[in-house]
Amino acid sequence: MSALARWFIKKGVMVSGYDRTATSLTKQLEDEGMVVHYDDSIKNIPAEVLRDKENTLVVFTPAIPKDHKEYNYLLQEGYTILKRSEILGLITKNYKTIAVAGTHGKTTTSSMVAHILKSAGKNMVAFLGGITTNYESNLVMHGEVGKDTIVVAEADEFDRSFLKLFPEIAIITSADPDHLDIYGNHESMITSFKDFVRQINTGGTLIIQESIAEKLAGDITSLTKNIYSMSRGQFFAGNITAHSGFFEFDLMGFGPKVERIRLGVPGFHNVENAVAAAIAAQACGLQVAEIKTALETFHGVKRRFEFVYRNDKVIFIDDYAHHPTEIDAFLRSVKSMYPRKKLTVVFQPHLFTRTRDFAEGFSKSLSLADELFLMDIYPARELPIAGVDSDMLMAGITSPVKVRCGKTDLMDKLAQHEVEIIATVGAGDIDTFVQPIKAMLEKRYEN
Repeated sequence: MSALARWFIKKGVMVSGYDRTATSLTKQLEDEGMVVHYDDSIKNIPAEVLRDKENTLVVFTPAIPKDHKEYNYLLQEGYTILKRSEILGLITKNYKTIAVAGTHGKTTTSSMVAHILKSAGKNMVAFLGGITTNYESNLVMHGEVGKDTIVVAEADEFDRSFLKLFPEIAIITSADPDHLDIYGNHESMITSFKDFVRQINTGGTLIIQESIAEKLAGDITSLTKNIYSMSRGQFFAGNITAHSGFFEFDLMGFGPKVERIRLGVPGFHNVENAVAAAIAAQACGLQVAEIKTALETFHGVKRRFEFVYRNDKVIFIDDYAHHPTEIDAFLRSVKSMYPRKKLTVVFQPHLFTRTRDFAEGFSKSLSLADELFLMDIYPARELPIAGVDSDMLMAGITSPVKVRCGKTDLMDKLAQHEVEIIATVGAGDIDTFVQPIKAMLEKRYEN
């Protein structure tokens, strides 16, 4: 939503909006000229909007609750109202589009693609789901917007949003079960991914992870299919070596071998994401030397394996992981980087339905922590479900130390424990605790 808001403000349009919580991002949007409010009240709708219905476009995300007062007023008054995905579809239809889909990895992979294109001097615009560290924004642009502009967009499977996109190039990183409140079951979700594949322009390019290639695109003959994985197949990373969690590898399958890329972000999963991004960049005509240089200078995305604070006594990492598969990959990467240090994890579950549907998986992946602080569920768009809360995860978690906490007592309980590696994990508003935790660590462990 904020990337779209930034796009419109750059076009000279007045932008205003509602968010549930004030954050550093909403403060940046206000600094950039937008009017943001945090109380759902019709009186907060700007006067310009009320005066000029004909020239007002209302954009909403399905994360907005159905009983939202402002949304329902604008709907009843007959304003033009479109979903975020519909707007993204309208913007991208006039340009060559690279759409990045997948239940995990799409934000980092799309940010990598954007960075490679921008570094190589291509005319491009990227609408990203996270704030890139390189550019401190989720809207990344280079050059003048014109007929040769390449648009990079995240293709979100939630609410079948990605079916509004018709890309020239598509990447699919994963298709694990998720959003079962929308889809009902995994097979229904897989069907939507197949529908998305069929929307790639005839003669276009599909870049797809090996484990899902046959299931999603085995019968597709109208596209160029590029299949990738971590360490084998058509495109992969060879001769992988690790140095304090950062990887060096050769890119295999690109014609001449691309030797010894030192990826600028840590994590096993990001090696695979880099392979996918490199294929997309090559499909846009970039040379392997340009791709190598860009991958080495990519510094990641905020809240994706983000190092918040580091010294010789303590390390603090923040990550957006909110699905058992993501949590497992993230925690295993952290433990491989620091095998002799105690790992303390603060986790905030996201959505009642997701917690209910994947309770066993959450308990198993969180058990990788040596010490776990489990917060209350962040509801986002949902109302509570009877019998579904964070307590249902506790019995299955086997971590030596596990502590239940909420927003009011998290800091007090953390203060009672010594930490070596601490990670905040989740997609809700756990990020509001990042600076307080950092301040606590600085006070306690400053050299």
